[in-house]
Amino acid sequence: MQVGIIGVGLMGHGIARNVLSRGGFALNYLDHPGNQPVDEIVGMGAKAYATPAEVAAASDVVILCVTGSAQVEAIVTGENGLVSALKPGTVIVDCSTALPDSTLRMGDAVKAAGGDYIDAPMTRTAKHAHEGKLNLLVGGDAAVLDKVRPVLASFTEAVDHVGPLGHGHRLKLLHNYVSIGFMTLLAEAAAQAADAGVDPKVFVDVLANGGGASAALQRLAPFITEGDREGLPFFVSNAQKDIDYYRAMSQDSGAQQTIADGVSEAIAAAVDGGHGQAYVPELVKLFRKASDS
Repeated sequence: MQVGIIGVGLMGHGIARNVLSRGGFALNYLDHPGNQPVDEIVGMGAKAYATPAEVAAASDVVILCVTGSAQVEAIVTGENGLVSALKPGTVIVDCSTALPDSTLRMGDAVKAAGGDYIDAPMTRTAKHAHEGKLNLLVGGDAAVLDKVRPVLASFTEAVDHVGPLGHGHRLKLLHNYVSIGFMTLLAEAAAQAADAGVDPKVFVDVLANGGGASAALQRLAPFITEGDREGLPFFVSNAQKDIDYYRAMSQDSGAQQTIADGVSEAIAAAVDGGHGQAYVPELVKLFRKASDS
């Protein structure tokens, strides 16, 4: 089986290396300036192609791991997009974080071109991608998922079928809203504690032994106590994008989004201040009083 990947970034690089090393599949990738260094995967036999159409023509499965809906739509239906050269029966696996309505449109476009589409966003970090231990939330036809399970198994620890097409992305946005919301709240509290001169290790211990114990605390604690941001290498700009996708999804469904609006406002201030490429744990510093940040 020929596997294609578009988006060899922080997450995609780990996916690519495990498709090759653990899965033993042939790999085709899109040559793009946003890729991480590709020397390792090229050395393992990966082949570069210049356009999504060329990747599609060479592949039986194509994994998308890009920023969001705008990028997915350009790759799938844009000029030299996947649908222009899709082989009958090819499966597109969208591991990006995207808007469910866009996912349904892309699914229709791929279906019309003779292929199948599943949304399979990830719920772990770049470290897990490197280790081949990602978790996927998959929306789409169960039979299509079964067809590509051997490929997905090469870079995952768990693959959950969560419903029809679009439900993977819907649940990912719900997940990321809760996760990013927790971390934004925690960063604001940690900044206030630091401004007040509270010992950061005491702050973390108090939360860890009480109601503040959480995955959010585990991921931000290294930065709170040691200034180590690598516990979560996730850009603040991407966090803002995910929250705003959640807000758009909520608005479309008529759901309340009061807290989401506040989270978005807090993160947007950091992005507007020129800190979009900071990692999320660095919000702890960015939220401190101006004289200390």
